[in-house]
Amino acid sequence: MCNRYRISAKQAAVLRACGFDAPYAPDEEFPPAREIFPTGKKTARHGPVVRRAAGGNRPLEIVLMEWGFPTKIPSKRNPEVKLDKYVTNARNLSSTMWTPSLKTPDRRCIVPFTHFAEPHPDGGKGDDNLPKQMWFSLPDQPIGFFAGLWRPTERGEAFAFGTTEPNETVKPWHPKAMPVILHPRDLLTWLDGSAQEASALVRPYDGAMHHQDETPRGDLIEVDA
Repeated sequence: MCNRYRISAKQAAVLRACGFDAPYAPDEEFPPAREIFPTGKKTARHGPVVRRAAGGNRPLEIVLMEWGFPTKIPSKRNPEVKLDKYVTNARNLSSTMWTPSLKTPDRRCIVPFTHFAEPHPDGGKGDDNLPKQMWFSLPDQPIGFFAGLWRPTERGEAFAFGTTEPNETVKPWHPKAMPVILHPRDLLTWLDGSAQEASALVRPYDGAMHHQDETPRGDLIEVDA
């Protein structure tokens, strides 16, 4: 389960990576930290997502949302007590938690990333003194995009992204799942296509991938206009 990723890029670079002219000044940066962690009941954490704007000719826009759909789960000690949980990964897209967003193009989004992490099987601490991770990136796509879903909640808008079977790069390190990563040619199909067309994109990533156990540097990725 991917519960940690990085987006080391400015808004303008993210939209250029989508193939669109960016309406942001070159020096504007996202408000949150470049490393994104799941939200929680006490600490709300936000990440940037790209979606269709509601008005005009519906251009792409970048907004900040909490990472994790809120839900209630029974306590192990007392099943009658319901505990808050924030679900970051959409593992079963046929579940009633995800189908309303999947079936509605307006509730789909794409989530930009420069690196994503899976827990390292060796355990222990990494070079950043946090739990050790294996980091993955796309050498031919410096800013990648997860296939995301979003919905309004009592605290605002929240997002998650789909997962699927791991490819041959991820499988040795995380044999259960990997995020759904979209090729650039498929971004608009995910945002605008039918539920059937979007579902067909939920598959292991078949492009080049790089992995490393060193924590990525925070250098900002630039995309030429």
